[in-house]
Amino acid sequence: MRHDLVIFDNDGVLVDSEPLSNTILAGYLTELGHPTSYEESIRDYMGSAMRRIHETILERTGRRLPEDFDDVFHGRVFAAFERELRPVPGVTDILEKLAAEGIPYCVGSSGSHERIRVGHRTTGLDRWFARERVFSSEDVGRGKPAPDLFLHAAREMGVAPERCAVVEDSPLGVQAAVAAGMDVYGFTAMTQAGKLAEAGATALFGRMTELADLLVR
Repeated sequence: MRHDLVIFDNDGVLVDSEPLSNTILAGYLTELGHPTSYEESIRDYMGSAMRRIHETILERTGRRLPEDFDDVFHGRVFAAFERELRPVPGVTDILEKLAAEGIPYCVGSSGSHERIRVGHRTTGLDRWFARERVFSSEDVGRGKPAPDLFLHAAREMGVAPERCAVVEDSPLGVQAAVAAGMDVYGFTAMTQAGKLAEAGATALFGRMTELADLLVR
């Protein structure tokens, strides 16, 4: 394998959370007087940190979201996670393969540490990701598409950026990985392949079963 570290995005790559969280986000923004469809939520916010939602709404409307917006949103999301969240099909097979071959891996997510922990606990993925393998946009000053999060993860894991592979499903995440000087594999389960390619993905795949071959070729 030509990589010394595999960095996984979390939402949509490890846990199948994007449909749940974007349905809730679109509904909550609409409830607050910012009409947003599910498709618009995916387009505008998928893969981004919470601050991007605040900044986008303020820029578009001149109005700030309520101070308790994050808490209310996460409360609704975590409740949905407890009821419905599942791991992305095939992801445990990839993790088993990486572990068996002694290839380091970690998480680099726009989500908060709490969101990551809740999702992993609910899906059983917590057995694969000790705390020292989990990195959040909370750990850095700028979230995706800035490279800060991925560079931070590589530094903490002791691997040079050019030896890292990133697995991402959003254009913002792909842009961040490219800016960090890393190879990035675009997961097309929820995002059009053309958008990930345009963002700079090294290669594209539609099922997790295809990822192992991409990483070792």
